[in-house]
Amino acid sequence: MMAPEQLQSMIGKNAVDTSGDKIGRIGQIYLDDTTGDPQWVTVSTGLFGTKESFAPLYGSSSDGDNLVLAVSKAMVKDAPNVENDGHLEESEVQALYQYYSGYMGTTGTQDYVDEGTTGRQDLTGDAGVVGHDTSGPTTDDAMTRSEERVRVGTQNVEAGRARLRKYIVTENVTQTVPVSHEEVRIEREPITESNVGQAMSGGDLTEEEHEVTLHAERPVVEKETVPVERVRLATETVTSEETVSEQVRKEQIEEPQTDIRGDQR
Repeated sequence: MMAPEQLQSMIGKNAVDTSGDKIGRIGQIYLDDTTGDPQWVTVSTGLFGTKESFAPLYGSSSDGDNLVLAVSKAMVKDAPNVENDGHLEESEVQALYQYYSGYMGTTGTQDYVDEGTTGRQDLTGDAGVVGHDTSGPTTDDAMTRSEERVRVGTQNVEAGRARLRKYIVTENVTQTVPVSHEEVRIEREPITESNVGQAMSGGDLTEEEHEVTLHAERPVVEKETVPVERVRLATETVTSEETVSEQVRKEQIEEPQTDIRGDQR
């Protein structure tokens, strides 16, 4: 068991388990009401260290500025919810010992519970010291006033999902294209010496038909699929402000009331 003076110097420093995992910041030391031996320590756990969990000092040791507890980090975080109000009731001690019984052994701690003692928050128990500081070790005749402070942080969580999907739509495309076609016209030429032979090659009077094939252009439509652009999803961080409200407690010190009596005759 570490000496009370050594434990006093470690208040505000870190508590770790035997694996070296940080459990939290050391808050208060609770002593046996009868023997004055250190029995329990409070460690800040939970989100932003807002929860105070009780852990046994049985088997603890120091490693530099760290207090090494004989229980695991998970055990301390899941410890029974006991109010850190400066004194442990017998029922609270029983609950803590029952929870940690497999880790603490029986010497000293078992007697501490069986004798019905509870525990008080202190480090020296010196009878000559005037006053008792409920938020720390009894060191002098002054009272420490404490208050809670709010520490607000952020946590990155999944807020939603965006999905990129493509689908097919149909639209009409109208274009004007020039087309050409052949038409028939009659051409007449007089009989000359150059064509008289062709003109006299037939009969005198006959019935005949001449046929000409006409051609015309028609619009032809063909479609092809071509890539036009690449589309992807991107994210950007937008910063906004949110208001967080939390209740905090603080201690107030009353003005002392002095009872002055006159001489009795």
